[in-house]
Amino acid sequence: HFSTVFTILILFYKLKFFVVRSRSSFIKICKQSDPELDECVKESVEQIRPYLSKGIPELNIPGCEPLVLPEIVMNQGKGSVSVQSKYTNIKIFGPTNFKLESVKLDLENDKVKIKLSLPRLETSGDYTISGRILMLPIAGQGISTGNYSDIEATAIMQGERFSKRGKTYFNVKDFLVDFSIGHASVRLDNLFNGDQQLGEAMNEFLNDNWKDVADEMKPVLEKTIGDLFKQFSNRIYHKYPLDELLPP
Repeated sequence: HFSTVFTILILFYKLKFFVVRSRSSFIKICKQSDPELDECVKESVEQIRPYLSKGIPELNIPGCEPLVLPEIVMNQGKGSVSVQSKYTNIKIFGPTNFKLESVKLDLENDKVKIKLSLPRLETSGDYTISGRILMLPIAGQGISTGNYSDIEATAIMQGERFSKRGKTYFNVKDFLVDFSIGHASVRLDNLFNGDQQLGEAMNEFLNDNWKDVADEMKPVLEKTIGDLFKQFSNRIYHKYPLDELLPP
């Protein structure tokens, strides 16, 4: 489920960037003074939806069908799931089919809350993994694939303002994420050095118990990805003054 959560967060990141940074004619510009700011943001996102698949070069935003991620490293050392894993050359299909359920910008308290849903995601990539899952040993490296459906996610960003060179900038202090997946199926090829019998048994076990595995991994997933997303967001917010990102 690592790539699924990361997909959701990348979408959050891109949505915020599109809304606050764009000066493109095809995107509605939202202002702080707009009494319907939340609705303006939703409308702005809907306007850019047709452009997401191929990307928006003028905003330096690459296409995200598929969404390509170079690497995700995830280590879990506690509980009944204890694994060290790395995923590379990840391709994620379906991220542009998201539905933005709600946006809430609390400018007075420098807080943003976004909810979205995704009907389906498909993933593929290379993996390495070792450790124990629900007390059973697991080890291997090869190709991983996954199918995920009925995904819902909420992200809450808490920020603060600071001054630099006489202008006001925005800093993200905390980025929290919560997610749920309706159903998941995964496959890890070449487990246990290619032992087909053990590999098939483990894949069957993972799919029979995917929800328990996801629940065990959820806290470390949310914290790790939230910390990464905080860094991504601040790369934008520390570069542009607040009045330029979101005009008065």
